Amino acid sequence: MALYAIGDLHLCLGASKPMDIFGGAWLGYMDKLAEGMSVIGPEDTTVLLGDLSWALDLEGAKADFQWINRIPGRKIILKGNHDYWWSTAAKFQRFCVENGFDNLHLLNNNCFFYEEWAICGTRGWFFEEEKSGEHDEKVFRRELMRLEASLKAAGDARKLVFLHYPPRYKGYACREILDLLEQYAVRRCFYGHLHGASHKLAMEGLWDGVEFRLVSADYLRFCPLSVI
Repeated sequence: MALYAIGDLHLCLGASKPMDIFGGAWLGYMDKLAEGMSVIGPEDTTVLLGDLSWALDLEGAKADFQWINRIPGRKIILKGNHDYWWSTAAKFQRFCVENGFDNLHLLNNNCFFYEEWAICGTRGWFFEEEKSGEHDEKVFRRELMRLEASLKAAGDARKLVFLHYPPRYKGYACREILDLLEQYAVRRCFYGHLHGASHKLAMEGLWDGVEFRLVSADYLRFCPLSVI
């Protein structure tokens, strides 16, 4: 039994936006993902850190979720900035029931448990007050509340945090999210979102007592990271 993490699959089986057009590591990425995911077994748990499908709604995302559903084991999903198919948890649960997707779960104002660990997280947000408008601030505050709700749901369990947006990278630190990690004694944090040339902005390793790891698919060469 293992816990894996990978983000930014950018599947496009129901939308005409293949990542191959970006060249480089993305050429043939669907085959690379299929091979990389083959390490996952039926007793494993995989956290998928957003930007899973280019589809604009759940119906359009059906083929992508059929692909995800074929990944063995439990899949825990959080939202990315390009997950336009995302509507409400109730609609997603109904969509899963209607299509026989029986092992897909949303990480949204909640947490899940893996052995002694609690899997916590949310999308996160880039926010700097002097550069953002009122709408961005509202979204950012909502994401903070979702992250704290997830951490509270974990109780006294050891906490792993998964975010789509990096809470820190070179030249930027989201102090409010980092403060929550400190407040709830989080020691490991995983994030996605950064691609290509942006990989050089990633801050990995131990920072202020928290170990950070970038797990976007192209950074991992389309092989999920073994977390535990």
